[in-house]
Amino acid sequence: MAEYNWNKILNSFPEAHLLQSAQWAEVKGQYGWQPFFLVWHRGGGDLELTVRTDGDIKIKNPAAAALVLERKAFRGISVMYVPKGPILRDWSDKNLRQRVITDLQEFAKRAGAIQIKIDPDLVVGKGVPGEENEETDQQGIEITHELKRGGWRFSPDQIQFRNTFLIDLRPEEDDILSRMKSKTRYNIRLASRKGITIRYGDLSELGNLYKMYAETSLRGGFTIRGEEYYQNLWQAFMRENQDPVIDPAAQSIIAEFEGKPVAGAVMFRFGGKAWYLHGMSLPEHSDKMATYLIQWEGMRWAKENGCTAYDMWGAPDQFDKSDSMWGVYRFKSGFGGGVVRTIGAWDYPVKPLVYKLYTRLLPIILNALRKIGDSKTESAAAEGRNL
Repeated sequence: MAEYNWNKILNSFPEAHLLQSAQWAEVKGQYGWQPFFLVWHRGGGDLELTVRTDGDIKIKNPAAAALVLERKAFRGISVMYVPKGPILRDWSDKNLRQRVITDLQEFAKRAGAIQIKIDPDLVVGKGVPGEENEETDQQGIEITHELKRGGWRFSPDQIQFRNTFLIDLRPEEDDILSRMKSKTRYNIRLASRKGITIRYGDLSELGNLYKMYAETSLRGGFTIRGEEYYQNLWQAFMRENQDPVIDPAAQSIIAEFEGKPVAGAVMFRFGGKAWYLHGMSLPEHSDKMATYLIQWEGMRWAKENGCTAYDMWGAPDQFDKSDSMWGVYRFKSGFGGGVVRTIGAWDYPVKPLVYKLYTRLLPIILNALRKIGDSKTESAAAEGRNL
């Protein structure tokens, strides 16, 4: 099975990522992106590159891998994106990483792309800058310097979160709880005392979850896609015939009060790690702290399914009150995780002049699309208020 083969390759790396999986490629393929599966491997001692348009690749001991997504922009010109990749077995191997970066540049050139974007989870530091527990990762910083010297630019379009919170799930549950702030532990227990109950959802409830998500996005001031996109995304990771060891999976978790949903989340897991990508809630009964109990149940679900880390998906770029994510940061910081800072997204301008024009026009285009999307979100949110 093609999906199995690609996900098996990714699982052989220490840092497999959900956004590099075959299921992610499948969903993106439904929305105008052409996936390419690239694997670097040793052949007779030399490093070789295999490229396919499906994940049916059977290679032992791969050295690196990258799911590359290509989207046609206009008149045959395209843009390329490697979501949360490339993935290397050993980033400290300078020859390997330079070969991978060079091959990605050449791959984009041959395709006539305007640019290629990468944003691997390559750490440049841990902890909040300026605080006592801050750590710097010299390897990550060195690689950013290599990218700059090679003509790469820190992207003005940071599609994914650059920073995040990571929670270690290896300790026992009581130890995980003990690492949380006392107020967070109190709120988790308060939710149960106030009558919040937790259950796992199924495919039939995804429509209502989306309506709740739409309400949440309007209240929080962030833009989301249409319902069809999330339905396809969630269902792709919830299929029952997937291999529980190799393939990624998703689980919806629903918090209820007196039998009615008040909050929810869709959790994902892959390669020993879990991600909290989509959270939703209604304003009613917010005093009952359902979102705290949702997070705790998400961690318990991840741990029970063999995950050793829980990614809360998103932390501020600037750790001060001016950042739009400051409120989210305060909520997430209570769960005892550590801030992880990565290199973010980097662009290689294959066609520098067209790239310059493209990066100027992109915010205008995206803003127009957001306005259209927000009107549709408002309609869905209205339905969500009546759940």
